[in-house]
Amino acid sequence: VHEILIDRWNKNNTPLHCLAHALNPKYYSEQMLNEDPTKVPPHKDKEINQERTKCIRKYFPNLEECNKVNMEAEFVGKNGDFGDFDSIENRYAMDPKTWWFLHGACAPMLQTIALRLLAQPSSSSCAERNWSTYSFVHSMKRNKMTPKHAEDLVYIHSNLGLLSRKSPQYAQGETKMWDIGRDAFDSLEDVGVLEVASLSLDEPEMESIVFLDEVD
Repeated sequence: VHEILIDRWNKNNTPLHCLAHALNPKYYSEQMLNEDPTKVPPHKDKEINQERTKCIRKYFPNLEECNKVNMEAEFVGKNGDFGDFDSIENRYAMDPKTWWFLHGACAPMLQTIALRLLAQPSSSSCAERNWSTYSFVHSMKRNKMTPKHAEDLVYIHSNLGLLSRKSPQYAQGETKMWDIGRDAFDSLEDVGVLEVASLSLDEPEMESIVFLDEVD
């Protein structure tokens, strides 16, 4: 378990991820911090702070612009316009992008960065599985099909996989989670622990099927 957690942390512990984390207003809300006494807001986390600073400096090499962005970071302490009641209350329940749309006008440079970063997916795993499907369709034996034909087959293959997850057979029996390893594995037994754990983290709805089954 420790290895899984360290692997996931190393994957996401990049300057860009840390900046996105630091710009998420939810992580500064009292409701979030009160959920666990060990939680601290991003600006009090030394590692996140260091990586965030690296990203800001790279994004704004001009010292004057960099200083302006740092001055706009007063949203952390709920100062100025960010001290508005609605701004504070919406931090926890509202989608981060929507929050920046509604309350970020007083920090235009920071708002622009936040909207760009928070609109990005946090993991490329779904895209990687799509490429795995494409490799399965356009294999060495099936390499004469046109790009349009291959694209259509990938579309159909992916949709069939999504539809199959709604069937009772997907959660039990011999065909249980047949696509968990996608096209890189012949069966669930061939999927390593890290692959299963990674999938459950990227797709939370799968977690109960994967891990509760181990208990049974």
